[in-house]
Amino acid sequence: MPETSWGGARHYQGAWLLLLFFVLGVLAPTGAIFWFMHEAARNQAEAARQSVAEAYAGQLRLLRQRVDDWLRTRAIAIGDQPGAGTTAEFPSILHVSGADSVILLDAHGGVIYPSLLAAPTPDPFMGNSAWLIAAALEHQGAWDAAAADFSRLADSAPNPSLYARAAQSQVRCLVRGGHKAEAVETILRRFSIQRAAQGTDLQGRVIAADEQLLALQLMKRGDRRYPPVADGLARLLNDYDSVTMPSSQRLFLMGELATLAPDRAVFPSQTAERLAAQYLEGENPNPGGATVEATGVRDLWKIASSNGRVLALYRTGSLVAAINRLLEEQSSSPGVRFSVTPPGVPPSGEAIAAGPALPGWLIAFSLVDTKAMESAAGSRLAAYLWVGYLVIAALTFIGILLGHSFRRQFRLAQLKNDLVATVSHELRTPLASMRLLVESLQDDKDLDPIKTREYLDLIAGGNRRLSRLVENFLTFSRIEHNREPFVFSPTSPRNVVESALLAMRERLPSPGCCLEVDVRPDLPLIYADGDALVTALLNLLDNAFKYTPADPRISLRVYAEESWVVFCVEDNGIGITAREQKRIFRRFYRVDRRLAQETSGCGLGLSIVDSIVRAHGGSVSISSQRDSGSIFRILLPLHRKAGEARL
Repeated sequence: MPETSWGGARHYQGAWLLLLFFVLGVLAPTGAIFWFMHEAARNQAEAARQSVAEAYAGQLRLLRQRVDDWLRTRAIAIGDQPGAGTTAEFPSILHVSGADSVILLDAHGGVIYPSLLAAPTPDPFMGNSAWLIAAALEHQGAWDAAAADFSRLADSAPNPSLYARAAQSQVRCLVRGGHKAEAVETILRRFSIQRAAQGTDLQGRVIAADEQLLALQLMKRGDRRYPPVADGLARLLNDYDSVTMPSSQRLFLMGELATLAPDRAVFPSQTAERLAAQYLEGENPNPGGATVEATGVRDLWKIASSNGRVLALYRTGSLVAAINRLLEEQSSSPGVRFSVTPPGVPPSGEAIAAGPALPGWLIAFSLVDTKAMESAAGSRLAAYLWVGYLVIAALTFIGILLGHSFRRQFRLAQLKNDLVATVSHELRTPLASMRLLVESLQDDKDLDPIKTREYLDLIAGGNRRLSRLVENFLTFSRIEHNREPFVFSPTSPRNVVESALLAMRERLPSPGCCLEVDVRPDLPLIYADGDALVTALLNLLDNAFKYTPADPRISLRVYAEESWVVFCVEDNGIGITAREQKRIFRRFYRVDRRLAQETSGCGLGLSIVDSIVRAHGGSVSISSQRDSGSIFRILLPLHRKAGEARL
């Protein structure tokens, strides 16, 4: 049962004033000091950066010229390769240029490699009667007869292409006739010789490569012939010297072999082949000028050889890495890192244009070893910080002192105002009632005994209310100033209860009031001040009746629990929320403003209870819920002298 809230608006107003004072008096100057230190450090760093930039500006220009010379030298070296402009030199030029891929051109700008499929040529077998008969048998589904005729044609073929085509047709008929094992044997026998590797179809595709792939597709993975056939096909695809193969066929077969035998499919030029094909899909090759130029493929750049016969293709990352290696080799400053930046990418430091060979590119530098600069800047910053910390510490100390003083003065003024207002209200109400009753009796010419008795009882009640108020103030004042003369002696808990009930007798409303008292027999004595405990118990009982608006049922129980004697007061009143339970023992604190106006009191009762109980070495607790009543428990020790505890 609380005694309820007071001065909330002024309390919050004071908190806001304290916060405003703290912000203006401490945080604002602190923020200004930190801003000053930050700006000073930033200016120092900017000055150091400008000094370094001026020192390395000349070296940047020298490196730019070396990068330009390196690119021109590389363009000349690519075009001067022996055999440049032939399919056989694709891997070697790729290696020498360090490019991701290359395009080989003829003297007229046509693409030599990666080569496309040739336009179909007239079939030389169309005038051969034996070929026509075999083709007719195949068309009719006479697979075995057709296979035999194609075999005889292969044996008598005058050149590698006719031989390979006839052998391919023989294999095709065997497969369609269901003779897969014989087809595999035919492929291994006819396409393992050098003559077959030169045979092409009407569009220039190497027939032997296709047939070896077919053999792998027809064989099982566990076949002992599988690895040798896969190795043979891989060698054929990596052979640019003796095998002329369209790039599209080579890329297709590389992908298929990677699926069928991934451990055998090792193709150093596969990525370059794919990149060249991607480039040719997007645009027609144009040697252009002697500069690094962007292509139609994203992040792909080209450099033309000096003779215009080779286009070296570089991905952005590869070109950046190659130029950065050159810059690292050419730089004479170990504490600085020079780097090149492609168009559209912000540089990592101070930068200049990379030169005419790299239009739109930048060459930048950044410090690697910044210890000396950081040490100097750190020393200056440390000096700023020490000064700032000292000023902030002084401001904080002064702010705390002023804030504490301001808060103390504000709280004293607030307590004074609240005390005056509360006491004025509590005194004015009963005094006004008693004055009205006295004046009413004085106005009567003939005093009615019954009315007079009733009015005197009311005046006595008001007098008792004033006495309780004065007693509470005096008790609180003595406790607050450590002047309460507690006299400890062995005390019977039953005597404390009887004294409290005797004092409450005049306060108990007669109709509808139920007070149950249960004092366990044979309770041990406690070492206490009996009168002080009676005061504490009276305050709890008074609150229980005061804050139980209708049909009050109050229970007072006293019992022993372990090493404690427990005084328990339970009611069926308005209850207290969990949030308010933490505050109700503060002085002058009252919870409900409406009840505070309807009931008497100034918020000292529970504060007095708590002070008395703590002086006896005990504790007071509450268990309550809103609209469900409250239970107050006073625990006093059995086996120690309560007088040893002090406020």
